[in-house]
This record gives sequence, C-alpha cells and structure tokens, in this order.
Amino acid sequence: MTLVDSYGRVHRDLRISLTDRCSLRCTYCMPEQGLPWLAKPTLLTTEELIHLARIAVGLGIDEVRLTGGEPLLRRDVVDVVAGISALGVEVSMTTNGLGLDKMAPSLVEAGLTRVNISLDTLDRETFRTLARRDRLDDTLKGIEAAAAAGLKPVKINTVLMRDINDHESPDLLRFALDHGYQLRFIEQMPLDAGHTWRRENMVTGEEVLARLREHFELEPVQDRGSAPAERFLVNGGPDTVGVIASVTMPFCGACDRVRLTADGQVRNCLFANTETDLRTPLREGASDEELATLVRACITAKLPGHGINDPGFLQPGRPMSAIGG
Repeated sequence: MTLVDSYGRVHRDLRISLTDRCSLRCTYCMPEQGLPWLAKPTLLTTEELIHLARIAVGLGIDEVRLTGGEPLLRRDVVDVVAGISALGVEVSMTTNGLGLDKMAPSLVEAGLTRVNISLDTLDRETFRTLARRDRLDDTLKGIEAAAAAGLKPVKINTVLMRDINDHESPDLLRFALDHGYQLRFIEQMPLDAGHTWRRENMVTGEEVLARLREHFELEPVQDRGSAPAERFLVNGGPDTVGVIASVTMPFCGACDRVRLTADGQVRNCLFANTETDLRTPLREGASDEELATLVRACITAKLPGHGINDPGFLQPGRPMSAIGG
C-alpha cells in the first residue's frame, strides 16, 4: 500500500515534529519572546506518536525524520527513536545540535542513523545576532559528537541572511570540506513566526552559487530524484555542496514528504493552510483503518505546489517551529 496524491506523487518520507519549543531563537524562525507554546495536553504521547508512525509505515512510509522546534528538548527522545526504529524504517533527525554532545551515543544505540544540524555562521557574534543566544561553541560540540558517534553523513543546514552572514558561504564550505560534513544552503522561506519574510531580502540559490564559484569549481550532480537539494561536485569531487532553493526553484513536482505535528495534525505540505486532525480520533478510539483513511484523504488533497510565487499566496498560520521542518 502506498500514499499517492492526485498528481501521482508517492509519499515515503514522514517528518514528525516532537515539540514546538526550541533552545535558540533564530530570527528567520522564531521571535525572541512572546510565542505561545502548544499546550502540553495537546501533545502526542510517545505511545500515540509511535502508534501513528506505525500506521504511516503501513501506508508505505520508509523514512522518518524527527524535527521540532528542537527535538532534543523532548525528554523521551531516545525512547521515540527506539520505538520508531523498531518499525523497520530509517530514523534521522534535524537539530540545532545543542546537547548532542551528551546524547549522540544513546541516540545511535536507539537506532538513529543520520542528522542534519543547523549552522548559519562560524562567527560567535554573528551567531548571537542570528540565534539570539551565545551557543556557537555548543553547536560545534554537537556537530563533532554526531560524527564521532557514527551518524553519517553529518549534514549541515545553513540559512544565509542578507548583509548578516551571506559573505560566509565560502568559509562555511571550507569548514564542511575540512571535516567531512555535507553542507546545504537553504533559501529563507516564509515560515517565520513574525511574518517578516520579504522576497527582496532573501539570499537566493543563484546568489549562493555565484559567490561559491568565486572560490570553488562547481559541477552539477545529475539524478536529483525527490531530494530537496540540488547538489554540486566541489573542485571535481567527490565532495559536494547542496542548495535547497525552495522559493526560486521549487521542487514540488517530486515531493514525497508528509508531516505530523507535535499535536497530532497531518500536513501534506510545509506551506499548507489546512491540516487533518489525527489526535482527536485517536484518543476517541478510532481504528487504525479509520486513521489511515484520514491520512490518505489528506495526501489525496495535496496541491501541485506550495504557491509561494502565486499572487494570492498566504503564509501558513503556524510558524516553522510548530510545523516541523
């Protein structure tokens, strides 16, 4: 059984948000203060979360990525990894790396296979400006610990902000190459809690590539498949760098992702303005087949694209921290 939408896209990748809380306050994601958190009773328990993941696996999901907020803030994150890994699927995580230096070995033992870690700058003051926290050293420790624990490849996610850190792209790539990490630059998307995103302020994928080409030879890698990143061989390879140009070069036609929020809502697109509630029917005793039917209906209703470039585009009410990346 597979999850296929009306455009023939088969969905195999489930992103599960474990919490909407985060230990940083990155300007492109969250306000410094005042963001209301999801009420604790609305959050899926570990048992509920694994139950829904099991249903998704039965519908053809073969990879689960744990996201947030910051997934490492969930106290039972190791139990979640172990429970989902036991379903026979690959389990990965997107994290800011804070605390990973202490938790990486336990997560690997529980079944975690890969991590994507956010790192937007190598400069301490710039990190403080972007994340509103003085935690660069802790982030770097987390990245090192991930590699030491055998989480490979370690992928680094970077968002460049105009006139703040956009000049650092060559240095970030050299850092990744020197340490054996895979770097991916991501265009800033309209998912910030303050709805302050402006297209003219966004550093585009083409701008990123132009600056990198001043320092490196880049050759496109063919056969992208459903991967969000367009990859380039660096100086002839084998190392690569990726660019995720979600806004200027959408890849919606090959999207295979579905999302489950921390409060039990299924989303068929990161930018969807509708959700399908699984938490309520689950707690009211719905059968697995009834829940599966809800998931299938949600995927069937998926639009052909995210619509960011449409004149009538409306930014989702939930910010990235509450949706899960």
